[in-house]
Amino acid sequence: MNTVRWPHFIILTAGLCTALFLVIFFSGGPATTSAATAIDPNRASFGICFGPERVTCVVDGDTIWFEGRKIRIADINTPEISSPGCAAEERLGQQAKMRLQALLNQGGFSLQSIDRDQDQYGRDLRIITRDGRSLGETLVAEGLAERWQGTRRNWC
Repeated sequence: MNTVRWPHFIILTAGLCTALFLVIFFSGGPATTSAATAIDPNRASFGICFGPERVTCVVDGDTIWFEGRKIRIADINTPEISSPGCAAEERLGQQAKMRLQALLNQGGFSLQSIDRDQDQYGRDLRIITRDGRSLGETLVAEGLAERWQGTRRNWC
């Protein structure tokens, strides 16, 4: 009958624990990357854009700055706030802007390219998604945006 003697068992266990510790320590620690981080790698704290210096902020319901790049959300159109046609359009546009800011600040997101990289104003055209779902579609479902039809509509 083979029995493990206690001193050998303690030495073997201590050696295995030490080896495991060294592997974790020298590899930078246990893995902390979740599936959501891998799927939606972008994360930032978005404010509202003010003034000429814009890095990461929300301009309106369908335009943001992210890490110094101006991005037009490609799958939606929201009411104008810079030159609205009426007070109702401006109110709805402000609601869309604030809701977009809240959505972006809720967690990681992805920027998906479309068939064109930029629009005529030099803005990057992207669809913003979280967990594979368009944040623009969330605004559409909440009545704060419409799906992009190729032209802007009158919100008044």
